[in-house]
Amino acid sequence: FNSFTSLLECVTELKELTMLQLCHNQLAALPKSIGKLVKLTSFLLMKNQLRELPGSFGELAALQTADISENELERLPDEIGNLHNCLRLDLSGNKLTTVPASLANLTSLRELHLHSNQLVAVPASLARLPDLSRLDLQNNSLRFVPPEIQNFPFVHLKGNPIGVPDSPERQDHAKPKQIPVRCLASDADSFTVTAVGCNIVLPCGIEIHFPPEAVSLAVITCRVTTPDPQQVKLRHHDFLLSRILELLPHGVQFEKEVLIRMPYIPPQSDCQREVVMRTFSESWSDVDTKVFKSRHVACCSVLHFSWFLVISRLKENKCTVPLEGTRLFSSVDPNIKVTFPPGAVNESRSVKMQVLPVAVDELRELLNDQDSVASPLLCLSQNATDNFLKPVKIQLPLPSGVTGSNMDRSKLHLLLGDPEVQDWMDITNQVALEFTHLYALFEVNHFSWYWLWYTTKTYVGGIAKKVYERLRRWQVNFLALQRKKDPEQIFLQCVPKHKVESVCKKLEPRYCGPEPSEIVEMFEGEQFFAGFEKGIEIDSDRPDCVDGRIGFTFYSHLKNSKEVYVSTVADRKTKAVKGQVSFYRGSLPENIPEEAAKKRKGPDSMWLATLPIKLPKQKSRLHTESRMESSYPPLNLGDEETGYLTEANLLSIARRIGLEWKNIGINLGLSYSQLERIEYSNRGDLDKQILEMLFTWAQCNMSVPGCISQLIQAMKESDREDIAEEVHCIIELGKKKYHDSIRRVGLSQESSNEDSAIAME
Repeated sequence: FNSFTSLLECVTELKELTMLQLCHNQLAALPKSIGKLVKLTSFLLMKNQLRELPGSFGELAALQTADISENELERLPDEIGNLHNCLRLDLSGNKLTTVPASLANLTSLRELHLHSNQLVAVPASLARLPDLSRLDLQNNSLRFVPPEIQNFPFVHLKGNPIGVPDSPERQDHAKPKQIPVRCLASDADSFTVTAVGCNIVLPCGIEIHFPPEAVSLAVITCRVTTPDPQQVKLRHHDFLLSRILELLPHGVQFEKEVLIRMPYIPPQSDCQREVVMRTFSESWSDVDTKVFKSRHVACCSVLHFSWFLVISRLKENKCTVPLEGTRLFSSVDPNIKVTFPPGAVNESRSVKMQVLPVAVDELRELLNDQDSVASPLLCLSQNATDNFLKPVKIQLPLPSGVTGSNMDRSKLHLLLGDPEVQDWMDITNQVALEFTHLYALFEVNHFSWYWLWYTTKTYVGGIAKKVYERLRRWQVNFLALQRKKDPEQIFLQCVPKHKVESVCKKLEPRYCGPEPSEIVEMFEGEQFFAGFEKGIEIDSDRPDCVDGRIGFTFYSHLKNSKEVYVSTVADRKTKAVKGQVSFYRGSLPENIPEEAAKKRKGPDSMWLATLPIKLPKQKSRLHTESRMESSYPPLNLGDEETGYLTEANLLSIARRIGLEWKNIGINLGLSYSQLERIEYSNRGDLDKQILEMLFTWAQCNMSVPGCISQLIQAMKESDREDIAEEVHCIIELGKKKYHDSIRRVGLSQESSNEDSAIAME
């Protein structure tokens, strides 16, 4: 707290210095020699007038804490990425518009504060920081945040114009400036569109652009939901990259195309695959998609509304076959081609090609056989059921290491695949195979799947079926972790094997528990469920939970995680309770047959994995419900149609809040003075502090629309995604019960319409 305008050079000669505090001064710059302080671990520079940092700042190799908040910084040197030991970096309250990608090199970083700047973009590479547990990006100018960052529970984004377009890449769909832009609140699910047009931005980043005169007047309803495997039917080798967007009313025809932009989770870089949007109209079909890879956004234009999602599929090559014939080449493997002779069709038809390369090492690992090799798998389809009028010639490369000169023809097999029944038939003796030095050529009259194998095995079709099934499976591990501050809170997740290490590192600061389960294999879109056993049970009323078991669906690129609150009837006052959670394959059943629970080996086993759960000895906090209930009057937050939260729900929430209660209170909108008064009035009693904070907020907001959405958002901003999810589930369950009840008594809109129709007959 001085008035220094510069730092004396002699200070940089103190080479044993470990802490330097220069807060609340008027420093405009740091000397280049600052890099000499190689043992400095803490450098506090908040509330100065620094406009830039010297490149030598990156030479502070031992630095662990750097607070440069509330300065005038407009840029950062790339060398800042050399601070490999830095644990906490605070750059909030500056004038930064961008940050260097080199920040992704700070592999020890746990907290990065960038709020209250002028950021217009953040590098997606920040998502790869292994130990990062807090990323504060609030109150910036971010219109887009990479999905891999946005989906982290520890990222704070409040106060950004996310989704409001800034469209340098969207010239093909440029919209007039007069078209209004509307950002929907998290609790809004409908909007009105007029002939003027509009651009709608949903909280999740989805954009819907209505050009002028696309519709005269319409009320549009939008829903973003978790994918339901009964509704979303993925094709083989598809990966789901987004949640499901439903736009209502279905089937209404627009006068002009409406543009939909959906963010997606970027898949691993793979030249064999492509990202497309898919919509539903009697069945799921792909639509022409424009992909902005740098922003991870997929776009399509439609004339009517339905369901939409983003998937990654095998790269597709297609062409229209004219009467005079043509050729179709694979962009994945140019050695694969299909030749259509003149007269093969009597009217033009569309054909498609997809290729799945199979690595030699992967195949040998699957078969445990060093002598078997296979060509890429060729998938051909067409928009007609008729056979070709003339044979179509297909060229496939010979399997790796096999040539026309060294080949033993008795070992070569051409397999025909049936995608419907996933069966493979050896047709080597049914076609005339020709060979060059590198290729096999054969002719067909209809399209299917084709696969060349070179092996000494006899029943090749059966082997190919097993290999193909294994190629579609993901190797995964299961996690069952307990929140350190609240052991009754259990975090469950199914993680692809290659992500396990990074996921565990991110969860380590807040969770503890057993090592991940052994590796098991699952299909994309496969259902499984978790059941708590040995005296432990789920303590919540949620729609995805049946009789103490909770359902999941595995999608390799989406989060397969849920947090649940558990309890036990056993006495925990004197000793801990040791239970377990088991994962089972299949949809959520009404009951698990005893023989299924016991059978834990074999191809038809339902059981996948079991992990231990230990509930510690019970501490005496918030367990005298009768005393607490008598202290707080009954209340109902919300309404019948949107669902209620009662005082009992708030009491349940309070049990799971700890020392972070003040942070939650701030995010709920309570003032510091209110929180200090609550803390002082209940000093020494954490339970009462938490309860009074929650009920003070609730009683002030009982009649405020959107108060439940505010509570959910406050929990998310306080890193309590688990509580936010439970509140959401309570509300959804309440809404479902309400709508079910009015349907039963005939008061729903559907019932009224039916009664009117009957009366008119």
